[in-house]
Amino acid sequence: MSIMIKHLLLASILFAAPAAAQDIDLAAAQDRIVPESRVEMQLSFAPIVREVAPAVVNVFSRRVVNNQNRFANDPVFSRMFRSQPREQNSLGSGVIVDQSGVIVTNYHVVADATELRVVLADRREFEAEVLLTDEATDLAVLKIETDEPLPMLPFNMTDDPEVGDLVLAIGNPFGVGQTVTSGIVSALARTDVGQTDFASFIQTDAAINPGNSGGALVDMRGQLIGVNSMIFSRSGGSNGIGFAIPVEMVRRVVDTALSEGELIRPWLGARLQPVTGDIASSFGMVRPRGALVSEIYPRAAADDGGLRQGDIVLAVDGHEISNDAGARFRLAIRGAGEAARFTVLRGEDELELDVPVLPAPGATTPELLPVEGRNPLSGVRLVQLSPAFNETVGLDPFLDGVVVMNVQRRSVAARYGFRPGDRLISLMGQPIETLDDAASIASRFDGEREWPIVLDRRGQRYQPTLRLY
Repeated sequence: MSIMIKHLLLASILFAAPAAAQDIDLAAAQDRIVPESRVEMQLSFAPIVREVAPAVVNVFSRRVVNNQNRFANDPVFSRMFRSQPREQNSLGSGVIVDQSGVIVTNYHVVADATELRVVLADRREFEAEVLLTDEATDLAVLKIETDEPLPMLPFNMTDDPEVGDLVLAIGNPFGVGQTVTSGIVSALARTDVGQTDFASFIQTDAAINPGNSGGALVDMRGQLIGVNSMIFSRSGGSNGIGFAIPVEMVRRVVDTALSEGELIRPWLGARLQPVTGDIASSFGMVRPRGALVSEIYPRAAADDGGLRQGDIVLAVDGHEISNDAGARFRLAIRGAGEAARFTVLRGEDELELDVPVLPAPGATTPELLPVEGRNPLSGVRLVQLSPAFNETVGLDPFLDGVVVMNVQRRSVAARYGFRPGDRLISLMGQPIETLDDAASIASRFDGEREWPIVLDRRGQRYQPTLRLY
């Protein structure tokens, strides 16, 4: 680490006193140094900014949206006052991560865009091609064509950020132009802030505002540690609580885009719950830590890797976790066919288990079974539940069985009140676990007058006997 960068590390931790600095073990601090004089406090971030700012770009998107009017739901006036499509322009930021013109930004910056333009720091403009978009991680990868190598930001894949590290946020807030703000890493592994399915955000107090989305969060070596994604704010402006997607996830998405591969949606196949004080006491733990395995899905990744119900997962790949989201993130940053190292407390023994990175079982778009004939289900289309399908439509991944996907209008099933989402438990006293079960029972008893049925509707169980006339 150069002398200038060391001095920059000193520049903004303003609360430290020279006397306190003398007591710090520099080796233990791993080069994170407290300022020792007023001169060191007055040093500038300018050398880092000059190095990294050219790699941060503006992303302009254009999309077509429909104007809603107050008569949109009126059966008469909606025909007279129809919604008119209009163009909507929005802006965000992006980071050049490869000299050939590969840019990473947020998914929500480019979603549904009909046109994308990238403006470099030197004001050159380019049309952008979308290589990959991924709503689950809120990341997108773009490509611009240029004849010369572009400035880029390297990924920091060697040193994990720590709470208190100095960082710079670079982007285009409110469209005013490229802006640099400074702050610290306020927290790590924030998982309960929404927006993505694989959340493990870096929290920072560096000012992030609308337009910063997709911009860079860099460390004091000028390396990318995250992509700015969202803020918590009541006013719409920065309140000092911003969140960035960690560079490990950014790297995974970029590598997938460049290899023209498909992002694997890893699924652990285990329910994890935070270890509370009561749970820790019952397991004889000194303090609450880790996540308790409360359920295992058969023949999924956790089962294959040797996890058991009642295990406490302490860490994944050396990183402590406290809930399901933390484990999902650690699996998601690995590639298909790899394995994650789980540190597990089982009884009094601490074990190391290799859990494979596997997608959720089943199909995300499964086949539908139309039901016909003289039976009360005639007119429905059924679908087989699976973890993959359930995650796609927002159902509990552990839920299994057969569900009504849709009901044909004026059909027998519609007359008997079947609704999309009804889960069939049994028909004619026989359990329904698969589509084959449903088809076989409906065919075998076709034409019967009375049909006892058990179904689950939004957690409520109904057991009517339906009569055909």
